[in-house]
Amino acid sequence: MTRTQRQQSDPGESTASPEKQSGRGAASAVQSVDRAVSVLEILARHGEAGVTEIADELDVHKSTAFRLLGVLENRGLVAQAKDRGKYYLGAGVLRLAGAAAVRLDISQEGVPVCRELADELGETVNIAVLDDDAAVNIMQARGTASVTAQNWLGRRTPLHATSSGKVLLAHMPPTLREGLLARPLPRFTERTITGASVLRGELEAVVEQGYGITIEELELGLAAVAAPVRSHDGKVIAAISVSGPVYRLNSDRVPELAKRTVAAGSELSRRMGYGF
Repeated sequence: MTRTQRQQSDPGESTASPEKQSGRGAASAVQSVDRAVSVLEILARHGEAGVTEIADELDVHKSTAFRLLGVLENRGLVAQAKDRGKYYLGAGVLRLAGAAAVRLDISQEGVPVCRELADELGETVNIAVLDDDAAVNIMQARGTASVTAQNWLGRRTPLHATSSGKVLLAHMPPTLREGLLARPLPRFTERTITGASVLRGELEAVVEQGYGITIEELELGLAAVAAPVRSHDGKVIAAISVSGPVYRLNSDRVPELAKRTVAAGSELSRRMGYGF
């Protein structure tokens, strides 16, 4: 059989030039990638879907949808419920999400959140993370009312005497938390909690209400409210706090401050991949 006869008998072999064939191949590959991503988005939106549903949404033949699902399944990105014939997102998606989350810089993601909260409330806003047995502030923004406030950036603060520290303590693994509570709790002011049993009750309240409060427990005249920040897997990886003088952060204002701080913590958690 001549080359011409083979080309006529085999519709899969193109008579186009190598350059044109290469261009078509690249376009086809891009289209396949786009469709594969669309499959993942469909499953993320619906929870699960069958081949026919996916083919309809992609506007492709069922065989095309089946091939795409097969490739994604081989990579662990989708899985099939054998009893229902439906597909859903696989564990491979979590693996990729985890790798991406590791690269997300919380201090960078926190900049717009901190600035917005500081501008809205007029107070100092910090993001703190756990550093062994202390909380260290890695991001700070100042509101209009806190021009003369001290700089907390880079400062390590005690867990039991700060709002951020209480949030981080409250969400620690129990064994680690109890190890820290077994140590002496230094007193900084007359209002510092130095009893482990009393502090445990305070930490339970932090988890229940969703935020922590300190009033003159680290420094006289200073009050603060903090809320948790979560990573993509739900773990508390930081705390965002609002601090200022007690005459401005008084009992009448705390509920609203707590509400806004919790909302900011939720927004930063979303930016870190939580809830997707």
